[in-house]
Amino acid sequence: MNIFITGIAGFIGSHTAEKLKQLGHQVTGIDNFSPYYDVQIKRTTATLLAAKGIPVIEGDIRSFSFHTCFSAYIPDVVIHFAAQPGIANATGFDEYLTNNIGGTKHILDAISQLPKKPFFINIATSSIYGAQATLAEDTAPMPTSFYGVTKLAAEQLVMAASRQMVLRACSLRLYSVYGPRERPDKLYPRLIASALKNKPFSLYEGSLTHLRSFTFVDDIVDGIEAVIHHTARCNGEIINLGSQTEYTTQEGIELIEDLLNVKIILEVHPKRTGDQLRTKADITKAKKLLNYMPNTTLEEGVMKSINWARAHQELLP
Repeated sequence: MNIFITGIAGFIGSHTAEKLKQLGHQVTGIDNFSPYYDVQIKRTTATLLAAKGIPVIEGDIRSFSFHTCFSAYIPDVVIHFAAQPGIANATGFDEYLTNNIGGTKHILDAISQLPKKPFFINIATSSIYGAQATLAEDTAPMPTSFYGVTKLAAEQLVMAASRQMVLRACSLRLYSVYGPRERPDKLYPRLIASALKNKPFSLYEGSLTHLRSFTFVDDIVDGIEAVIHHTARCNGEIINLGSQTEYTTQEGIELIEDLLNVKIILEVHPKRTGDQLRTKADITKAKKLLNYMPNTTLEEGVMKSINWARAHQELLP
């Protein structure tokens, strides 16, 4: 099967590419190597992918000629990870608007012109639900950040195309994914870096009690793989993928301290807007459609992240 991945040099995209290639699929993809975080992390990942026979095209989803590319490389499946991530105050609304909505529409427009249309897997986020992301897929979303708002709009562009039978598609809402190669601004990379480098850990006021259903990246990739094998039953569906077990930020800090036998010093900054207070994946639909059940414990997953960080300390934040 030919599979095309946007955002392929990113955290989850690269893990997905590796797994699908290992399973015998032909995999290629695009990444714009955005400076949102240290570009060298993605450059290193792209080199790793290329060594495994996975080509990485450098390009921007807002302007790239997908029609030309797809005419030469006819994909059976497109997995759309590429987006402007996070809720950083330094990122303006236009970046979310043009990347998440405009970029998604640009890809969909190109696919709509193809005689043979690939199955489209949109990668969405629990941020679509808002501050309390504990709900089923048919619940009215209430996003609280530019990221959540624009990812919801992108998702609805995809689902509208599916409803209009322009293409076959589904959207996966992912929950607090962590693991090796994770974005350096996320919780566990920053905690691990603080512990290994013996430096203070910065966090926002009130976040110690935030609840997250942290999901190891391999468990997310397993869910995406299951969708590829069950496209007929997933067509037109929005599906949550994540863990049902919740942990506070405080518990995450204590786990890192225990695993590395250190004491992390905290630096507390004023609360920021748009943060989720709680995430807990309702995976009832995923269980039914995909027989989905994440099984990596937080300790197992974090230990794998620590081992990766120790081997790549030059890439730590």
